[in-house]
Amino acid sequence: MTTKMGIRDVVRNFSELEKYDYVEIEDKKTKEPKGMFISPKLAKELKEIIEQKAKEQREEKVNFIKKFAGFLEVEDRFKDKSYKEIREMIAKEKYGE
Repeated sequence: MTTKMGIRDVVRNFSELEKYDYVEIEDKKTKEPKGMFISPKLAKELKEIIEQKAKEQREEKVNFIKKFAGFLEVEDRFKDKSYKEIREMIAKEKYGE
């Protein structure tokens, strides 16, 4: 069973939460949602769903980054050289010594 309760109702009648599987907690004046209460029966299932969704989002970010990994490959002749040394090599090749 589900229901909506105000913050004050939850504080005054905490035992009412035991009757429901899912309770939306809202500010009665502004009708703004403040949270939810989930019974222990459903908490384990919901936790697994949230963890799965978080894992999917992390994998999506990693896959996005992996698209660009190795995109630029360094030529063997430039490996283990500083930026300054690489610039000098290119200048020598282009303009001669």
